[in-house]
Amino acid sequence: MVRKEKRGEEPATGGISGGRRATGGAGGGRKRGEGGEETVSGKERNARNAPERVAILCVGNVLLLDEGAGPRVAAELRENHRLPANVEVLDRGTMGMALLADLRRFDVVLLVDAVDSTGHPPGTVLDYLPEDIAPYEAFHGAHDTRFVDVLAAASLLGYEPEAHCLGVQVQDISPPEYQIGLTPAVEAAVPLLVECVLAFLSQRGITPLS
Repeated sequence: MVRKEKRGEEPATGGISGGRRATGGAGGGRKRGEGGEETVSGKERNARNAPERVAILCVGNVLLLDEGAGPRVAAELRENHRLPANVEVLDRGTMGMALLADLRRFDVVLLVDAVDSTGHPPGTVLDYLPEDIAPYEAFHGAHDTRFVDVLAAASLLGYEPEAHCLGVQVQDISPPEYQIGLTPAVEAAVPLLVECVLAFLSQRGITPLS
């Protein structure tokens, strides 16, 4: 896996060994959601010995070949890994403000999505900060929204989950007709994407139940 560092940082070297370093953090203090209810930050939750609420947010359009990489990872996780109750695997469509309803429920969010124009071969798995994945997100309509914009909207509403991103470089997301299924290069990357998700959870002290 290639790690895409925040601009100005030195690039990381080496491959995967037990997962990538978690970056960023949720702000402290109490926040209120759009309905006025009080939400609890990750730090406060840890202080109360309550487990973090973690979302594996898999987005993509399964009708556009490699655009369906996120939902494919969601299916693999659900079928082959039983995760603790504080971890949810969410299979969502294209990126949009409808995800705000999801973001308000979690302390930590890991986005899994298809990316393009990264300069890497199809099937390459990359690790991004939310602000750095934006140039590579695949758009298919005027209503699509970048993840960093969804996070900004969530912040305005008073909830700020800690956010991380995994992307896989696509080979084809523009078939002449709707087509379900990944190209061979991206399909071959699915086990690595799943491994990266599990490594991310492991870094936070979370292991599958089976």
